[in-house]
Amino acid sequence: MVNKIWLLFILIGSFFMILTGNVASLNEQFLKGGLDGIKLLWDMMPLLVLWSGIMNNAQESGLLDKFANLMKPFLKKLFPSLPSSSKALGYIASNIAANGLGLGSAATPFGLKAMAEMQKDNPKQDEATPAMVTFLILNTAGVTIIPTTVIAMRSMYHSANPSEIIITGVLATICSSIAGLLFDYFKRRRL
Repeated sequence: MVNKIWLLFILIGSFFMILTGNVASLNEQFLKGGLDGIKLLWDMMPLLVLWSGIMNNAQESGLLDKFANLMKPFLKKLFPSLPSSSKALGYIASNIAANGLGLGSAATPFGLKAMAEMQKDNPKQDEATPAMVTFLILNTAGVTIIPTTVIAMRSMYHSANPSEIIITGVLATICSSIAGLLFDYFKRRRL
């Protein structure tokens, strides 16, 4: 669905550029956008590789399992429908840890594994369970303690103080997480 929306935006923009006689500008923007995307990917790749490797080492060393065990009492309150032995809880804790470090790319595989584990016990395969909805909210609005990706991007674009975003980022993500989880809780109570 999102692909269709973006395609619509591109088509509408292209149509108006052609209509107003800015075909040269349209071609320039297509080429510039592609080159900018490749440059951003090239600049971000070392950071993504580094943190993905660190998360992989943390998983293999058992550090993420220890973190998951520390998080289980908290997670059991958020996900009461999941059994304590569920592998999904470990993946959720790993996702929270990666998101807390601002590593959305490293958090994604854990989030997908958590959803796949929850889907295994889903009686209605075409509907999300309450645990899945709660996890989606937590993942989307999750608390970011150190927004490493944002700091790296700010540094790449020569920000005077790339890390000044940390305090506002923590406050914003705490507020969004609390708001999302409260909405989820009260919405579920009404159903």
